[in-house]
Amino acid sequence: MRIIEYLRESLLSLGLSENVTGIVSTVVIVLVLIALALFIEKVCVRIILGIIQRIVKNTKATWDDIIFSPQVIGKLLGLITPILLYVLFPIVFKPTGEEGVTALVVAQRLCMVYIIAMFARFLSELLTACFTVYNSKEEFRDRPLKGLLQTFQIVIYFIAGIAIVSILIDKNPAILLTGLGASAAILMLIFQDSILGFVSGIQLTANDMLRVGDWIEMPKYGVDGDVIEVTLNTVKVRNWDKTIVTIPPTLLMKDSFKNWRGMVESGGRRVKRAIYIDMSSVKFCSEEMLDRYQKIQILSEYIDDKEKALSEYNKDHNVDNSVVVNGRRQTNLGVFRAYLNNYLSKHPSVNHEMTCMVRQLQPTEKGMPLELYFFTNTTAWVLYEGIQADVFDHVLSVIPYFDLKVYQNPSGSDFQNLSKSY
Repeated sequence: MRIIEYLRESLLSLGLSENVTGIVSTVVIVLVLIALALFIEKVCVRIILGIIQRIVKNTKATWDDIIFSPQVIGKLLGLITPILLYVLFPIVFKPTGEEGVTALVVAQRLCMVYIIAMFARFLSELLTACFTVYNSKEEFRDRPLKGLLQTFQIVIYFIAGIAIVSILIDKNPAILLTGLGASAAILMLIFQDSILGFVSGIQLTANDMLRVGDWIEMPKYGVDGDVIEVTLNTVKVRNWDKTIVTIPPTLLMKDSFKNWRGMVESGGRRVKRAIYIDMSSVKFCSEEMLDRYQKIQILSEYIDDKEKALSEYNKDHNVDNSVVVNGRRQTNLGVFRAYLNNYLSKHPSVNHEMTCMVRQLQPTEKGMPLELYFFTNTTAWVLYEGIQADVFDHVLSVIPYFDLKVYQNPSGSDFQNLSKSY
């Protein structure tokens, strides 16, 4: 207080008027207080951050390096200056008259605005640090945390904005919220995409419909790849051709999409492919054919058991074996189907805990579809394609051994060979 009086007396001695002296002295004192508060803040930041960094470095955990980083703690320590000014202004200044009281009130309100703004920035930075920590964990890496982070940040800044406006106009925040209710329709129209994206993001997260890393398909929008980011307004997907497609979350709620996560988590990927057998090559097995098939190791036991069962059946029903169509007989297609079942059941790359079968489909003009339906024991794309190719390489190679033919449309060389024969 003596410093203020001395400053005023010095200014008056220079011939300045009372009003000018009051203004100049006030400005000087304010600048000195601001400089003092900033100096104290810098000292506190250096001391406190130094202590925190020493403690953090001595711990084995990594999360505290992010939570207690200078970026986060620095925002919190940034509150020191406005708090000191808010406390010192009433002590230093003894306002006289209505103008003095008004100036002090305005100064304190500005300090409160600064405090609220800095505190909102601190909370936002803290949430970002928490997001970084959880996003680095394997169990949370595929969760759409970024959308939740943005949502909480919007809520924080919205509340801070309401508080700042209420302080500046000296009104109760409840009155402002009531006024905002009247203009809710306009706000909903302006922020329609954000609101819809927020609601859709919550539904996608709550129902566990989408995670970062999921392989999704939406052919209508050219989406076929891995989800790389889920935010409040967008979902980014990196397609297999390395292009990136950005779609709003609302489309994922309005339209259907295929999520391959279930396949990846199951540990097996389905193979469902048919080969077409020329139906004219299907016939009953002769003794010579059965002897030849019995030399196949994975078929020998099957053929013995099947022949015994068929012989007993034909004997019990007094079947006339002089006509091959009487009773029950093995066919080369049936033996081939049994071979494929045994082959798949012993294949090391087939997932034997999932469905595995060989079935006949409805005959068509292209022949008899014989479908192999099984699951590989890996979901990796390259390995899956390799296993599938190896299986059908083998299948196509052994078909002639069973006196069967694969149906294939005539090609140019077929017609050339036909013309040469005449």
